[in-house]
Amino acid sequence: MKIALIGYGAMGKIVERLAVERGHEISAVVDEASAGLSAEEIAEKLAGSDSAIDFTVANAVRRNVEACMLAKVPVAVGTTGWNDQRVEIEELVASHGGGMVFGANFSIGVNLFYRIADFAAELFAKFPEYEVFIEEQHHSRKKDAPSGTALKLKEIVETSLNKKNDVPVASTRAGNIPGTHRVGFDGPADQILLEHTARSREGFAAGAITAAEWIAGKSGTFEFTDVIGKVLGD
Repeated sequence: MKIALIGYGAMGKIVERLAVERGHEISAVVDEASAGLSAEEIAEKLAGSDSAIDFTVANAVRRNVEACMLAKVPVAVGTTGWNDQRVEIEELVASHGGGMVFGANFSIGVNLFYRIADFAAELFAKFPEYEVFIEEQHHSRKKDAPSGTALKLKEIVETSLNKKNDVPVASTRAGNIPGTHRVGFDGPADQILLEHTARSREGFAAGAITAAEWIAGKSGTFEFTDVIGKVLGD
């Protein structure tokens, strides 16, 4: 399969290595030198690819998705922080009959962690004396806070608890932390803490490649949780 890389920073280079190891060909690389290019110019670079993977910055996502749609290349978007543009971007994909899969986090473990947190929240919904909280930690270079993963956890937990904007989220940015997320349930006599800790970025890269493989040849907009659901047989 021919995969185009949009973004060639630390994540892009890991995706490249793992994709080649899985037998894929890197058909195009859109790096920092392409920052000033238009969607039409980037589309020319992407032409002929089976899918693309975007790990860039939030304010570049719309242009990058448009470029993919113009090139008729489905895209897996691993960039976060663009939720305020989500409706517009989904409409863009639909208007071109294209394909996109996105996720707050492409880690397989995190996506299973979502389901664990969901089930735990359903249990604790019966016991209102327990208060819920979310904590997340990332490296100091990560710009968005709270993380997209923490916001997804907040959405999941609040839905299960039938609460809205009632679960606090604490964020830490320091050093080189790949990513840690905790969901806690604190009661009068005890505390239950669920935690996911990333040891490296390879888990995110591997999930992004899985998403790119899955979206190839498809149309529509999907969350990565949909892909995990298909794997689990939902």
